[in-house]
Amino acid sequence: MRDFLAKVDRDGERWLLLVLYSTIVVTIAMEVIRRFVLSYSSIWGEEIARYAFIYLAWIGASAAIRNRAHMRIDVILHYVPPTAKSVIYLFGDICTLILAVIALYWSIEPVITSIKFGSVTHGLRISQAWFLAAVPLGFSLMTLRLLQSIWRDVRGIRTGKAVYEGEKLFD
Repeated sequence: MRDFLAKVDRDGERWLLLVLYSTIVVTIAMEVIRRFVLSYSSIWGEEIARYAFIYLAWIGASAAIRNRAHMRIDVILHYVPPTAKSVIYLFGDICTLILAVIALYWSIEPVITSIKFGSVTHGLRISQAWFLAAVPLGFSLMTLRLLQSIWRDVRGIRTGKAVYEGEKLFD
């Protein structure tokens, strides 16, 4: 069980992103073929792609926090000692955590309102709450990843290890 949880922690977001991205590509390709070859289009195709993209964005934000891959200006970090670099990263994570917790709190209300009034999507005719839940889910995952990052940085400061700077997109 512990190995499974470690794999989910390491690769869960990547697999979800792959599934969501594949869903978008397949759905849009299918809709293009249907529209231009068969002269027929569906209402649900656009909605599936749109809602998959919304989930993709929020889960991607969480994955970016895990890998410290968010855009940032880090020129100053090249000129400070490792401990100061760790403290700067820690400060940024704490500020982001505060913002994420506040946003999580405020993002739950639209989901509750949607459930309360029974709003449904136009094409799929399923509860709008399923798609509004992408925002609180995203902020929940971001909060979890930020707590992990803060814990990693605090441990690094205590043991004197170099700060985790994330995955490099370009060198």
